[in-house]
Formats: sequence, structure tokens, C-alpha cells
Amino acid sequence: MDPDAAQTARESLDLAFHMSNILDTGLDRHTLSVLIALCDLGLNPEALAAVVKELQREPTPQAPMPSSSSPIL
Repeated sequence: MDPDAAQTARESLDLAFHMSNILDTGLDRHTLSVLIALCDLGLNPEALAAVVKELQREPTPQAPMPSSSSPIL
């Protein structure tokens, strides 16, 4: 990628990230970059938005706590 194209891509991502923060989407810069790349590849933006909303609704799985009666190996 030539330097001008790279600079334009960086500025576009910065603008999209700023808009994302204003809209309080909760997306980090890397996730937003991946979503933009998927849209550039032709994926449906509305379908991606639906997937992101669904994933944000799901509770984060937590690692099970080790019980005190289990043997330590």
C-alpha cells in the first residue's frame, strides 16, 4: 500500500472510530477496523451490525472457579 493510501485509510479509521465513540457503540479500534474490512469485502453491513448487537447482548463467559476439594496435579 502506498504511503498516501495508508494515510487516507488511517484517517478514515480515525474518523469512523470517533463516530463510533460518539454513538457509544463500545467497539474498539481493532474491531471497528475488522468490521470495515469485512464491509469492503462485500459483507452486508446490516447483517454485521446484527451480529455485533447479538454478541454484545450475550454475557461474557467466565472461567470456572477451581473447587478446593479438587486435587492439585
